[in-house]
Amino acid sequence: MALTVHTLPDLYAHGFDTVIDVRSPAEYAEDHLPGAINLPVLDNEERARVGTIYKQESPFLARKLGAALVFRNAADHVEKRLSHHGGGWRPLVYCWRGGQRSGSFTWLLQQIGWRAEVVEGGYRSYRRLVNRYLYDDPLPHRLVALDGYTGTAKTEILGYLRARGVQVLDLEGLANHRGSLLGDMPGGQPSQKGFESRLAADLVSLDPSRPVVVEAESSKIGERLVPPTFWAALCAAPRIEVTVPMEARAEYLVRAYDDILSDTERLRNRLEPLRYHRSHAVVDGWLVRIEAGDKIGLTRALMEEHYDPAYATSRKAHDHRQLGRVESHGLDPENLDRLAMRIEELLQRV
Repeated sequence: MALTVHTLPDLYAHGFDTVIDVRSPAEYAEDHLPGAINLPVLDNEERARVGTIYKQESPFLARKLGAALVFRNAADHVEKRLSHHGGGWRPLVYCWRGGQRSGSFTWLLQQIGWRAEVVEGGYRSYRRLVNRYLYDDPLPHRLVALDGYTGTAKTEILGYLRARGVQVLDLEGLANHRGSLLGDMPGGQPSQKGFESRLAADLVSLDPSRPVVVEAESSKIGERLVPPTFWAALCAAPRIEVTVPMEARAEYLVRAYDDILSDTERLRNRLEPLRYHRSHAVVDGWLVRIEAGDKIGLTRALMEEHYDPAYATSRKAHDHRQLGRVESHGLDPENLDRLAMRIEELLQRV
């Protein structure tokens, strides 16, 4: 049998014990259903080899080789990675289009006695549901934007709000990027499709009847684009502004961005292109602070001469409804928790 679903929430509520992606590791790495494990029946090289034979020699020869490789790899998975499952195990299997790879693997699992099913239409059906949810359907959630200058620990505050039971959505976490010129994170960013999968899964898990706090972001986080429907809702959302003195912000940024602030070559390469926006004299001043190891002075200069002016310009361009403002003289754990408490109180107005 094949599982046919018509909405993304229905697919996420599939009820199976395990979701298995039998596509190649490269396909899986680009994007996959949340929580799916990768048990490829053709690895990257094998998939390319079968595809070449199909196009250049014969579809029959390609299918014959593909079948041999698929069942050989599937047997290896059963013997090594799936041997611990009991007879009542219910796996859900998918490949690119719900065709030969997933069909063959599912058939083998069923012959063993496992209650395996395949996703009708495979990954392509899943992507259509994600696209419809993020690009076509109206967003059912009520967003509240957490706003403030760079260095006000907005992302960290989201964690404190989550601990208090507030619904939050961490766009920077989903994009694995700190959302600024110096925002690269270890491991790099997911693909655009991977980012959208993460975003859609988080949104589906949230209760539309309760507000969702999201950090005010631009339409692009690193190299990942925020889907326009969600971006429009974020722009229209009421805002809570976080206000913190410059010195506290500078100290926080030194802690939060220590990895890149300590990598002087990488830091210089990131700042050099800003000569065309902030002048040679300004950038030269930053480079002097880098050479001197003056991290506090550098972060303060970056805020005063780059981030804060950009933020002020952006605010003038948009007329946002202000839900309230929270202030703190510091960004230590006690003050962050106090800020979260005040934000939680303001949310009662939504």
